[in-house]
Amino acid sequence: MSTNPVAFVGLGSMGAPMARNLLNSGFTVTVFNRSRARAEALATDGVTIVESPHEAVTPGGIVVSMLADDAALEAVTLGKDGFAERLGEGGLHISMSTVSADTSRKLAREHGGRGSQFLTAPVFGRPEAAAARKLWICQSGAAAAKARARPVLEALGQGIHDFGDDPGAASVVKLSGNFLILSAVEALAEALALGEKSGIDRAVLAGFLGQTIFSCPIYQNYGRILANRAFEPPGFTVELGMKDVKLVRDAAEAATVPMPIADLLHARLLTGLAKGRASLDWTAIELSTAEDAGIAVK
Repeated sequence: MSTNPVAFVGLGSMGAPMARNLLNSGFTVTVFNRSRARAEALATDGVTIVESPHEAVTPGGIVVSMLADDAALEAVTLGKDGFAERLGEGGLHISMSTVSADTSRKLAREHGGRGSQFLTAPVFGRPEAAAARKLWICQSGAAAAKARARPVLEALGQGIHDFGDDPGAASVVKLSGNFLILSAVEALAEALALGEKSGIDRAVLAGFLGQTIFSCPIYQNYGRILANRAFEPPGFTVELGMKDVKLVRDAAEAATVPMPIADLLHARLLTGLAKGRASLDWTAIELSTAEDAGIAVK
């Protein structure tokens, strides 16, 4: 058990269970969230709630961030009331958000100039996996940052996979993985549409595929969601999916890598946004697939 103080910034559907797991592992946790109500939901668990990112950190301590996008991450780190200056010499920032490689590299430089360390450590797993400490964690950055972060990361996930010294590397890995997940969702949606229009029960088809030739968590878990069109409550919204696909396409353009499937996914997500589905789970791109096939959906 650890009694080390950790600041946790960002208490969305992923951040809240992660902060709770740190508490349950013996860490002393101080939290900040833009919406105080989310922070107060953890008050009975024993967290300390503060009013700004700056107040959350201990000089020379550890701060974990789990935020929606690049802008939010930069704001809490470098913006007004950001924590970078206070963290200062000897501090460690563990960034677990899905952001661009450029943002991760920028923050590593900014922290380095203040004597702090920065570790990129995005995760794979939905909120239920976060609650069960079943996240898969990718990391990249300096060796010293990895060593110091290990007890924190071990309290949050089931495995840590290393991708070298470049702070941007783990961000690229995360974007690559999210691209593959959404590609699998689209492929499943198309297969289920074909089956449904051919008179085959969607749930039976999804169950067969997930138990046999595609026996893996992505096809099993997302297959169940798609078969039942269980798009609420969202684990990860269409709006956030669009953010990630934009980052994938930006990274692909910078690396001169054509990704035509990413272009299709962008169109699916854009259609979902245009139809008012921003707050549904990102698997709700299936609704557009079904509509294209002439299948009536609610």
